Amino acid sequence: MPVSSRTRAPLPLIAVAGFSALLAAIPLIYLGVRIADAGIDGVLAVFARPRLGLLLANTLLLAASVTVASTLLGIAGALVLSRVRLPFSRTLAVLAVLPLAVPSYLAAFGWLAAIPGASGFWPSWLVLTVVTTPYVLLPVAAALRGTSATLSEVARTLGYGPVRTFLAVGWPGIRSSAVAGALLVCLYVLADFGGVALFRFPVLTTAIHQAYGASFDRNYAAVLAAVLVTIALVIFLIDRRARPSREIPVSRSAARARVNWGGLAPLAMAIVAAPAVLAVGVPLASLIARLVNAQTVRELDLAGLVQASATTIALSAVGAVIAVLLALPIATIAARFAGRTSRILEAAGSLPLAIPGIVVGLGLVFFSLLAVPALYQSAAMLAFAYGVLFLPKAIGTIRSSIERVPRELEEVASSLGYAAFRQWWHVTARLARPGIVVATLFITVTAMKELPATLMLRPTGTNTLAMELWSKTDVAAYGAAVPYALALVLLAAVPAVMLSPRSERLSTGRER
Repeated sequence: MPVSSRTRAPLPLIAVAGFSALLAAIPLIYLGVRIADAGIDGVLAVFARPRLGLLLANTLLLAASVTVASTLLGIAGALVLSRVRLPFSRTLAVLAVLPLAVPSYLAAFGWLAAIPGASGFWPSWLVLTVVTTPYVLLPVAAALRGTSATLSEVARTLGYGPVRTFLAVGWPGIRSSAVAGALLVCLYVLADFGGVALFRFPVLTTAIHQAYGASFDRNYAAVLAAVLVTIALVIFLIDRRARPSREIPVSRSAARARVNWGGLAPLAMAIVAAPAVLAVGVPLASLIARLVNAQTVRELDLAGLVQASATTIALSAVGAVIAVLLALPIATIAARFAGRTSRILEAAGSLPLAIPGIVVGLGLVFFSLLAVPALYQSAAMLAFAYGVLFLPKAIGTIRSSIERVPRELEEVASSLGYAAFRQWWHVTARLARPGIVVATLFITVTAMKELPATLMLRPTGTNTLAMELWSKTDVAAYGAAVPYALALVLLAAVPAVMLSPRSERLSTGRER
């Protein structure tokens, strides 16, 4: 692939990236067809409904408050892990990423088991904040590992206080990573359904799900989904403007000086551990308390649990591979070429994260029945849905990894006669491999937890852990849901722990 951001991307690369973006746009095409069926009068009728204002206000309030809280907590946790000398630092690094293994509906289920009357905004805000904190902590911690602490020490010797030092020296180095993480958090909250549904907090996603479930007003649901996508597009454009015009150079020999907080060490440890305790510890404690119930153990379907676990692993892994394959051409263009084409393709590939899973599911049902009937209600279509849903996460991670590959090495390969694809495969992709692995693990964890699209697209007789968990909690069979909840957390925790800021395997790959 090419080496200069000032040259135009080759047409074959643009074609492949355009095909990936077109596949990602299938749910948007479905929305367009539905809105066209509704007509102008139908759209205006939706906007005239008084409840729309409440849904929109609740959605924006929840997304903004969770994004701010998660960003502050994630930056604080990353600074503690990277800059503070603490006991049990490796254990804390693992705890910091454990919330990735817990879907919002599982955390909400655990809290409801402990506090049955919890409902409304504040429980939803708490659960979504703690489960999304790693989205900010991980990229900021990675940025801090590549920057030197020496400048901060110089600023402190010049009389700068901690806050002024961070704003003048620390923030420029992590700004891009923090903004990217905040974008993921915001889009996650906009598209979340399970957590807010269990806490009975009305937002756009719950209204969309109810409208589709009722099956009598699909156009109303489509217009609400279009409103959600419009909000996501505005947020994405704001993110583009918030990105720094110039990347902070990475220091391979960065001094990783750590300060000793002395008596404040417990506070620093609490900052890192709090999301894990609230997202994983409290829900698991309430679930384990129910698991010791003898009746629950007697009712356990071990064969069904094993089958659901195997299905979850297989579908999530295949979905992650599909997402990475779709993301590679878009991420390459975004990282290596400037211009309108690059921006359009990246924006098109990033929108699915803000589309509710149920809309993605219905869009793919529409596509399969119209174009490929053989794929209707197949495992392949469900895995493809995972790939489309989580394509934006793959694009962001892989783009950042490719941007860090020195262009000079690509120029050397080109001077040696390597063709464009061979140059990309042997140089760019090989050096960006750690980022590609991280994207695959990240999407595998996320796909294991996906619920709405799974409800729509799962083949008859096929169940995942998320499906089993939701079906049992939906009828208040909390005891029977416990084994599936524990299995989901344990399975998702394995790749999540590999994403830990102190993961030796991934860190070694990045340094190489």
